[in-house]
Amino acid sequence: MKKILITGATGLIGQEIVKICHEQNIIVHFLTTSKEKCASETNYKGFYWNPKENFIDTACFDGIETIINLAGATISKRWTDAYKKTILKSRTASLELLRNTIEDHQFPIKQIVSASAIGIYPDSLTNYYEENETQVSETFLGTVVKAWEAAVDAFQSLGVQVAKVRIGLVLSTKGGALPQMLMPIKNYVGSPFGSGEQWQSWIYIQDLAKLFMFVASNGLEGVYNGVAPNPVTNEELTKSVARVLRKPLFMPNIPKALMRLVLGEMHILLFESQRVSSKKIESEGFVFEFYHLEPALIELLHA
Repeated sequence: MKKILITGATGLIGQEIVKICHEQNIIVHFLTTSKEKCASETNYKGFYWNPKENFIDTACFDGIETIINLAGATISKRWTDAYKKTILKSRTASLELLRNTIEDHQFPIKQIVSASAIGIYPDSLTNYYEENETQVSETFLGTVVKAWEAAVDAFQSLGVQVAKVRIGLVLSTKGGALPQMLMPIKNYVGSPFGSGEQWQSWIYIQDLAKLFMFVASNGLEGVYNGVAPNPVTNEELTKSVARVLRKPLFMPNIPKALMRLVLGEMHILLFESQRVSSKKIESEGFVFEFYHLEPALIELLHA
């Protein structure tokens, strides 16, 4: 693999994948909705696209056989009816534009590795979810991920190999959920949400980037869970963060009703429970750097 096309390359996960590509002397083409971000370096070239207007600079496909798709609006913004449509369309419309362009121009794409999310799995304190789970969560997130994955699967009709990485809670100090967790704990008002028993399947940011590249470089197909081998409960996660920060926890657990009032429908992000298995990707030979939560937090917070 000498060249790769990445959507969402300037985001949290994308930036880490770009670093790995450059370490491996892989040239990155990336698609951006911002013309200002269209960099043109030897190994990093930006191309403008606008899925809302069905526009894409087809030069992005020059010499490309593999696509990593990370495009999609953040889910960490209040879910108004209008924004819920944005969350869904930002994932499906971008994939439809890629697929239609590849078909229209007969570009020789061999493989697409797309982000997905563990939000597809139903809320459960007892289930241990593997990739062959057929039940889909009836929440808004479940609906989004189902449509998202269907849009990726449509590439198979073009003879393209399809892989989907269902991402869990990504641990990074540069974005995602962790900085939001750190703030209250640093200010002595942190505590678990609800019962604290809900499972949180997490992954260290660099492990996730390596996992995407592992799937791409080994030509893997199908669904893979992008989570570390040892999920923890919300209470364990909160206590681990507090321990690593050397901060006490003395506030009562935060009631679900309060967070529903504050966040509306998106409060489920804090209370849904998905204990998810990483065995399938490990059986392919992938090795995690961080198998356990606390060493990952120490690396992130004391680096």
